[in-house]
Amino acid sequence: MKKPLTQPDSLHDTQASPDFRNLRIDKVGVKGLRYPIVVRDRAHATQNTVATVTLAVDLPHQFKGTHMSRFIEVLQEHGSLIHVESIPAILRALQERLQADSAHLELDFPYFIEKKAPVSGAPGLVDYQTCFDATLHGKDLRFKVAVTVPVTTLCPCSKAISERGAHNQRGQVRLEVTFSKTVWIEDLVALVESCASSEIFSLLKRPDEKHVTERAYDNPVFVEDLVRAVSVQCEAHPDIVWYRVEAENFESIHNHSAYAVIERG
Repeated sequence: MKKPLTQPDSLHDTQASPDFRNLRIDKVGVKGLRYPIVVRDRAHATQNTVATVTLAVDLPHQFKGTHMSRFIEVLQEHGSLIHVESIPAILRALQERLQADSAHLELDFPYFIEKKAPVSGAPGLVDYQTCFDATLHGKDLRFKVAVTVPVTTLCPCSKAISERGAHNQRGQVRLEVTFSKTVWIEDLVALVESCASSEIFSLLKRPDEKHVTERAYDNPVFVEDLVRAVSVQCEAHPDIVWYRVEAENFESIHNHSAYAVIERG
């Protein structure tokens, strides 16, 4: 005869037992969870992608631990796909289910934009790593969007001192913003790309490659120029309230990167 299953109510709740170290934990939860999401796409209304999810709450000093299963339960209760519009409801549910003052949700995902080659017009998809970072503290919702944009940069010093050519490199710019009115991911990408020596493409025919190479040569920028140019555009944007721009050039003639950051707002 099979032994009856133990009822959950009869099991000891170790997480709820007291802790006497008098240390509040700022964030505790689950990290690295893969989950399908839907985000708004200016060209196609919506885009399906897969996010790496972080869910967390604060933990009062008197409790030993949080209940990890409840994070997944809350996520599942909002359906098989997370919509951006459902983020505030998920955060409120985390607060209530885990008796927390603060709840945190982070979605890190690839966002795809179709780009046409500059001369041939050949289409290709480019992926941009994007992050939605939302925190609900009491009733105060704070929402940040970050996008990492790959670019091409050409060294002004190398161009000035060389008789033939100039060294260039792949770089990446991470632009993180908060805003008073929703800003499209596509607009943030375009803002960054306009400040580089050249944007990048997934598909280039020979005339396109010639165009991109010569465009970069005609628009040399240091990593300092890059972050300053992005900063100027963010300052002029009517809806961006706060921003942090971080650029890294993966140098082609050095074994180190060039790096710069500006944060304002």
